[in-house]
Amino acid sequence: MAILVQKFGGTSVADAEKIRRAARRVIKAAENGYSVVVVASARGKQTDQLVADALELNPNPPKREMDQLLSTGEQQTVSLFAMALDAMGRQAISFTGGQIRMMTDSVHTKARIRSIDAERIHNQLDQGKIVIVAGFQGIDEFENITTLGRGGSDTTAVAIAAALGAKECEIYTDVDGIYTSDPRIYKKAVKMDQISYDEMLEMASLGAGVMHPRAVEFGKKYDVKIHVRSSSDETIGTIITHEVPQMEGVVVSGATIQKDMAKIGLVGVDNVPGNAAKIFAHLAKAKVVVNDIIQTEISSEKANLSFMIEISDLDAARKAVAEIRNEVNFTDVFIREDIAEVSVIGVGMRTHYGVAEKMFGALAEAKVNIDSITTSEIRISCAVDEDQAEKALEAVCNVFELDRPAKQRGS
Repeated sequence: MAILVQKFGGTSVADAEKIRRAARRVIKAAENGYSVVVVASARGKQTDQLVADALELNPNPPKREMDQLLSTGEQQTVSLFAMALDAMGRQAISFTGGQIRMMTDSVHTKARIRSIDAERIHNQLDQGKIVIVAGFQGIDEFENITTLGRGGSDTTAVAIAAALGAKECEIYTDVDGIYTSDPRIYKKAVKMDQISYDEMLEMASLGAGVMHPRAVEFGKKYDVKIHVRSSSDETIGTIITHEVPQMEGVVVSGATIQKDMAKIGLVGVDNVPGNAAKIFAHLAKAKVVVNDIIQTEISSEKANLSFMIEISDLDAARKAVAEIRNEVNFTDVFIREDIAEVSVIGVGMRTHYGVAEKMFGALAEAKVNIDSITTSEIRISCAVDEDQAEKALEAVCNVFELDRPAKQRGS
C-alpha cells in the first residue's frame, strides 16, 4: 500500500473537536487505500506556555532541560490523537521521536536530523495500524531528547516521508496554501497552485512562516512531494515540487518580508586571506545563523564587512564579534536593530532581465530608502528601515502583479 504522511500543526489539534476532525481526515485517507503516518505538533499555544513556565523559574534555562520540557507538548498530542482514533474504531499507536530512533546531532533547541529507523513504523503499518509520531523532536547519540527548533514538526514530517518512501507529505495548517505574499500584510495576495523547492526554500528562509526551511531542504534532497493545505476544508492547496517548464514564464512568484532582524557592520577589517573565515567560524561556534553577507574592499589593506542576523541572535553575535576583534583587527563596529528585509523570489529570474530595475523603481516611487542589496540566482533582497518594511512589500507586490494568478500576469 502507498504511504501517506499527514502533518497537523498546533492550531489543527488545539482542542478535542479539532483532534477529532483531524482524525476523521486520517481515517478517510486510510479508507482510500493509504497506509497513514501522522505527525503532530503541540496543541495550540502549549509550547508558548511551556516556555513561559520555564522563564518564570529561570530567566536563562539550560537548553538541554528546555528540550526535555518542550518535547512534552507533542507527546501529549500524539497520545490524545491515538485515543481519538481508537474511539472511532481504528487501530493506532503513538511514538515519540526517540522511539522511532530519529537520531539528531546534540545541538539542543536547534538539532538537525541525522537518520531515522523506519523499521518500527513499517512494522506497525504492516499490522494495519495508523502510526502517530511526535513532531519537533529526536534523540542524540547519548539518548538526550533534542528539539529541531520552532516549526520543526514540518521537518519531522518530510524526513519521515523521505525515510518511508511516501507518495506524498500533506502539511495541514490554518491557511489553505502558500500565497504570493503574506496575506495579513498584503491583503491582495493570491494562493499559488504550485511552487518549486528552490523558491519555497528562499521564501521560507526569508520570513514566509508557512513552511520550515529545513523541511523544504529535505523535500528537495529526497524528492518528497509536499502538499500544503487547510485543515478545515477539502480544498486543494499548494504543491511544492521540482521546477516545471511553465514556472520559468513567471518572473516573480512571491515576495516576503522579514522583520526582527539586526545588521552588524565591521569597519576596517584587515584585508588579508582568512580573516572572513575566522569571523564566521567564530559566529558559527556561537550558534549564530548568518543571513546576508556583504564585503567591500576600501583599500589594499582594509575592508568593510557586514551581515544580517535574527534579532534573537544579536547578544551572541555581539559577544562573538567582541572576542574576535583583536585577531582580525577591525577599527569599529556598528549595529542596526531597526532594520527589515524585503525580497522578491522567482525561478523566472534566471531567464529574464530587468527585475532589479523594476524592484528598485517601485521602492523609489514609494520613497523607501535601501540600506543594502543582496541577490541570488532567483532572489533579490533589500534591507530597509523596519518602519518602512510593509510599505516596501506592498510596492513590490503591486509592481510584480502579485495580486493576480501567475497565468494572468504580464512578463
